[in-house]
Amino acid sequence: QVQLVESGGGLVQAGDSLRLSCAASGQAFSGRGMGWFRQAPGKEREFVAAISARALSTNYAASVKGRFTVSRDNAKNTVFLQMNSLKPEDTAVYYCAAAGRTPQAAGVMSAYDYWGQGTQVTVSS
Repeated sequence: QVQLVESGGGLVQAGDSLRLSCAASGQAFSGRGMGWFRQAPGKEREFVAAISARALSTNYAASVKGRFTVSRDNAKNTVFLQMNSLKPEDTAVYYCAAAGRTPQAAGVMSAYDYWGQGTQVTVSS
């Protein structure tokens, strides 16, 4: 079992930055791929970014590539999402997820077995 708690969301203006954190507790954090997903009102949850277990590879959605950076600190069981140049269309609840089995930076929801409660990010224009 893995428990995930996100933090760092908030209300910002377009062009600002935010850094989300996801603290993990439980089993084998350093062996799991970790991902970030988001869900805007009235829309389906979508992939944002992922990082492999040893941080050797990352994966980004086209809409955030070049603006967002995913990283992790396995010594502290924490994964981060640095979000720069935020746009109003980035407004969503952001969820952290831990892979069930794969150590890869998977870009699909089906790879993730554990989810946090989410943190709200609102970007005003």
